Amino acid sequence: MPPPPTGSPRAAAQTVDAAASVRKRKGNFNPTTSPEPYTSQATPGIADGKNSEIIAKFFNPVDIATRKERVRKLEVPWKLATFVLTLLAFATRVWRISEPGQVVFDEVHFGKFASYYLRREYFFDVHPPLGKLLLALTGLFIGYDGHYLFENIGEDYVENNVPYVGLRLFPATCGALCIPISFLILKEMHVSLPTAIFAALMLVFDNTLITQSRLILLDSMLLLSCVWCVYTWIRFYKQRHNPWTREWWTWLNMTGVALASALSIKLVGALIVAVVGIATIVDLWRLLDYRRNLPFREFTRHFAARVLSLILLPMLIYLFFFWIHFLILTKSGPGDAFHTSRFQQELRGNEVSTSSFNVPYGSNITIYHKGTSSYLHSHVDKYPLRYDDGRISSQGQQVTAYPHRDTNNLWTILPVDPTRISDRVSNIHKDDIDKPIRFVRNGDLVQLIHVMTNTMLITHDVASPLSPTHMEMTTISESELNHRYNESLWKVEFIESTLPLGTKLRSRKRHFRLTNHVHKVAVHTYKSKLPEWAFGQQEVNGNKNFAAKDNTWWVEEVQHKTIINGTELYPDEADNSKPEEDEIPKMAFLEKFFELQNLMIQHNAGLTASHPYSSTPITWPFVLRGISFWENAEGLRQIYLLGNPFVWWTCVLGVLMYAAMYVLDRILLRRGIDDIGVAIRRWWDRAGGFMWLAWIFHWLPFFLMGRQLFLHHYLPALLFSVLNTAIVFDFIGRVAHEGAVLTAAETRHGQIIPGGIGGGWGPYKSWTMRVPVSLWLTGSGNPTYWGFLAVLTVVFIGGFYYFSPLTYGTGFSSVEMLRTRKWINSWDLQYA
Repeated sequence: MPPPPTGSPRAAAQTVDAAASVRKRKGNFNPTTSPEPYTSQATPGIADGKNSEIIAKFFNPVDIATRKERVRKLEVPWKLATFVLTLLAFATRVWRISEPGQVVFDEVHFGKFASYYLRREYFFDVHPPLGKLLLALTGLFIGYDGHYLFENIGEDYVENNVPYVGLRLFPATCGALCIPISFLILKEMHVSLPTAIFAALMLVFDNTLITQSRLILLDSMLLLSCVWCVYTWIRFYKQRHNPWTREWWTWLNMTGVALASALSIKLVGALIVAVVGIATIVDLWRLLDYRRNLPFREFTRHFAARVLSLILLPMLIYLFFFWIHFLILTKSGPGDAFHTSRFQQELRGNEVSTSSFNVPYGSNITIYHKGTSSYLHSHVDKYPLRYDDGRISSQGQQVTAYPHRDTNNLWTILPVDPTRISDRVSNIHKDDIDKPIRFVRNGDLVQLIHVMTNTMLITHDVASPLSPTHMEMTTISESELNHRYNESLWKVEFIESTLPLGTKLRSRKRHFRLTNHVHKVAVHTYKSKLPEWAFGQQEVNGNKNFAAKDNTWWVEEVQHKTIINGTELYPDEADNSKPEEDEIPKMAFLEKFFELQNLMIQHNAGLTASHPYSSTPITWPFVLRGISFWENAEGLRQIYLLGNPFVWWTCVLGVLMYAAMYVLDRILLRRGIDDIGVAIRRWWDRAGGFMWLAWIFHWLPFFLMGRQLFLHHYLPALLFSVLNTAIVFDFIGRVAHEGAVLTAAETRHGQIIPGGIGGGWGPYKSWTMRVPVSLWLTGSGNPTYWGFLAVLTVVFIGGFYYFSPLTYGTGFSSVEMLRTRKWINSWDLQYA
């Protein structure tokens, strides 16, 4: 029998039966106590006119099959749109990628690191290795040998024979791929095709994303990892009703791989790890609900699977990239000095092995502080009698830390005089008895005489200039030594606890602290600078906390008659004083990993120096400050990192609207008013809430960071704010419009009344049918809404074109034309 025409009484009757069966299946309907929904008796007019046509449309079995066919056919425009958007993304990022043919902004760092990989020379960076490894791999494929070190911004690539276009193409490809993946994320979240295209075009025509993608930088790789992580997580979540299948495991493990890649490119990749971690906790909390009748044993399997794929697998991959890092970088390089001597000695040609000498007593030495890259230093100037806070000093000779080589860094190291020490005799090591040369050893008491002033290093019970809880460090003359001899004695204590007492001190190899024999404080320095009376040099003081890392020093230079032209000479009678075999065992991989990891975190947090283009997180969403990447006065050319203001300001509106609408909906629910319905709210919370959470998690943590911050740190947050804005617009323009007819009915005092958007006021119990996915994918929507999106898209493209000379560095015909682009005074454009 052919189906009845939509809107006929027979269709309405079939609709009533369909609706009732839906409620019976969901357990929300009791036919003995509740009136039949969608009947003209229960709700006059519901089964007549437009409402009955809509209901019949969505619940007529034949029409349901038709809609499913429409869903299948809709894949064609989605695929076509994906292809076109990908082409647009590549075009905007690759156009004029050879310009400028000079080093731009942070290419000085990441191009250099790629070269070091190709040269296999060890370097240090605050970021994990994956992004730089991929750049080096790109260079290897295009025949680059790493001969160029990208020393300065503005250096010419062509003159130095660098295949820079190929190196730039890889980040550009990563940046372009972010657009189709973001587009597919919205598809998986059931956002309409026009809205998804609109959001993708926001990303295609954002000037900041283009600029950051077309240079030898890491950010486009990080963005690609972030969006891929979100996409794989959504695909996994949509398999929640099919656990333990191949698809379920595939998407779960791919999410773990994506998490590892984000974290392995930049440490801020930990933010997307946090987002997925919260989503995982929410998902597990859902499974734990007893009403789901999931056995606890089954829940533990789910928990274990997520631990395996989302914690252990990313950790192993993260470790693997560091293993590759150490495997490649086997030669000594500029990163040696950041590490311990144990680490350095495994690098071929390192100075620890080739320029390390035993330290004989009587040597002139320089004592180097690795943490601040400064030398123990003194000069004839005195501490002022009174400091700014009113405290009194000893007016002794200043002892400071100085970052440059200088004759005032030289100290003579002498053994203790047993006849002058009152409480203990420092025993001579058995290997040095009756030998003309004695060597400084672990546990020895020594004196340090400042060569240029012939004064001896001491500390005493006077507060240091900048740290009142620490002791002042100064020097005294020979005439004062008689009654203060013990205060001039310092114990050499190796940091490497595995080395026994009596082990020889070697330059560049043994890290040690100097502890005062009387006052039990260690020689300490840190980054704080003394005032002008000390020429802005670092403070050195006596620290009671022996374990502090800033108490660590080493001997860098050794001047002695037995060391000539970098070679140790040993007389016959001192043959047994030759350097012993290196007793330090080689480092295991995990030891190297944790040492490097700690250094990365410390130095990343230590990037606190001011920068002319740094900015604060509160300014980022509003594009109040950009970054000058490159400039050339000829043709008024410059590359200035600046977002498309129309895109960025629209995203600010979008995220604020989501927060306001979410709060308003919850307030209305507390008052018994449900204007959305369960199904749409579930989508609103899961899709919009996830993107809003991703945005806020990629922005707020930067407020807690004390390091240098720049506009490009906001790019992951920008991407998620675009996706969140698309969901907000789609809700207002399409889902809310269509969802109004899907909130079937709400009951008050036992009577069925119309529900949905704008209806159902009062404290009544509501029930809402699940909005069919096919409706969300195939809904026609409101033509006015599509027109609104089209107008905004034109505005975005216009903004992109208007600011494109700053993006591509094409220049301006006059200063007046350049100044028209300076909309905000804080946009510090060159030549404007």
